This record gives sequence, C-alpha cells and structure tokens, in this order.
Amino acid sequence: MNLLEVQGVTKAYASKVAVDNVSFVLGRGTVFGLLGPNGAGKTSLIRMITRITFPDAGTIFFEGETLSEKHQGKIGYMPEERGLYRKMKVSEQIIYLLRLKGIAQKQAAELCDYWLERFELGKWKNNKVQELSKGMQQKVQFIATIAHEPPLLILDEPFSGLDPINAQLIEDVIREFSQKAISVIFSTHRMEQVEEFCNRILLINDGRVLVDEDIRVLRNQFRKNIFTVELAEPISEDFQLPPEVTLLEKQNYLFKASLPPHLDSRYLLYHLAQKFSIVRFEQYTPSLREIFIEFVNSSKATNSN
Repeated sequence: MNLLEVQGVTKAYASKVAVDNVSFVLGRGTVFGLLGPNGAGKTSLIRMITRITFPDAGTIFFEGETLSEKHQGKIGYMPEERGLYRKMKVSEQIIYLLRLKGIAQKQAAELCDYWLERFELGKWKNNKVQELSKGMQQKVQFIATIAHEPPLLILDEPFSGLDPINAQLIEDVIREFSQKAISVIFSTHRMEQVEEFCNRILLINDGRVLVDEDIRVLRNQFRKNIFTVELAEPISEDFQLPPEVTLLEKQNYLFKASLPPHLDSRYLLYHLAQKFSIVRFEQYTPSLREIFIEFVNSSKATNSN
C-alpha cells in the first residue's frame, strides 16, 4: 500500500488556479523531490496534504484512507516560513509541539533531550528561542518536526541558512529515516541536493505536473550522444577525430565530442583505440538542473502558443 495518494487535486484562489488536477503516489521510504519555479503550486499542494487548506476537487488518501484529522499526528511539516515561539524555552517549545502530535509528556521530554544532544543543542535547552542564532533556530524547528518519527515528513527548504556541517546533520537524518521506511517530501530550489538523495521527483509548473519520474530513469532519458574521453597522453594541437564526430572542447588529456544520432559509442571507441590509450570514456548525462530548466522553458513555450 502506498503511504500517500493524491488523485486529481485542484485548488484555486479567486481566478488563479494554483493546483490543476495533480495526481501522484508516494511509496514508503521514498525521498520525493517536489520541484517547480516560484508560483508553480508547490506550497498550495503541501498545504492541502497537511490539511491547512482543502482541495476544491480531487481526493488525498493516507495509508489507504481518505486524509482526515486523525492523520495529523502522522505527518511532520517544516514550512519554509519558520514558526517558533520566540519567547519560549527551547525544550518547552519542542515538548509542546510534540504534545500537540499526541506524544505523552514523558516520551516527549525524552525525545527532546535525545535530539537536542544529537544536534549539539543540549546546553541551550533552557534558553529562549530568541536567544539562538538563525541556524540554531532552524535546527530546533527541524527537531520539532521529526522527533516523533512520523511516517511522512514534508520539508520545505530545510537547509536554508545552515552551514555545511549542520546541513550534513540533517542529511544524515533524512537518509536514516528513509532506511526506516519513513517517506520524505523534499521541496527545494537546490538541485544538487535533490540529485544527492531523492529517489523520485515531481516537477510542476503553473499548477500542472510536468514530470513524475524516478531520477535515474529521467536522467537516462535525457542522455545525449555526447561523450567525455580521457586519454593517457596529452592531446596534441593537430588532434583530429573522424569527420562524423564533432569536437566540442579539449584540454590537456580530456576532450568532449558529439556523435550524430545514427552512430553510437562503439564507433568512436573503435577509432580512438587504434591510436590512443583510453583512461576514461563516458556518456554525458545532464544534471537535474539542466533537465529542470529544459522542462520549464518548454512548458512556457507551449503555454505562450
């Protein structure tokens, strides 16, 4: 059974359709990248999954049941706009938010202590939130979101304002939770983070789904007939390739070349192997950022027509 199922969900504000007939499923243990340019409908979709707002049409299912109030405690949501009570003590804040999720007082206190120590905030537990740096407040918000280990986590720009060391702490927790079959919806503009630990992406623009695919499958689909080759010896000035092959760039021991669609890697390898010792030969695979830009630009061109 899928953890979350979104079926034909639509949401409009006045004359603006923010989410337009969006459907997708989320399996257990999946780290799911929710991507799209500003105004694409990501936040509106998240708000419906967390029941802050409700769809005008369509249905959301959680663990096979229609999403309802009883599922609130099974979803941890960290919004991009942080919402801590600044004059509350750190430990009181975390325990209070865990109690709202249905966690007993004693267990909430134990979870609070464990996660504060893990995130190197133990000595700050009796300080008011407003006395903490922005990065420390970010970690407190993250702890309050994940400490009860709900089946679904929704993290909106979780690394914003964090230095690399603290970002790594959060990355480690996300990977650990995925191994426990906890699912994560991860919304961010940082493509390199999505590539690093998301299994699947949902790309939306103007409220509509453009891509819903496994990242590895998607990148393979966008592979181009371009190859990067490293030779054992430096490339000479009079270096030449077969006439059908276009040299795109070269430097020292490396060059990049493009083949026409009717030729494959074997053609290039055959010609190179007769003259050179090859250290590395790989097909160019576009980054997720390049794929994202291509899809969004294509969508804009289609809509303008």
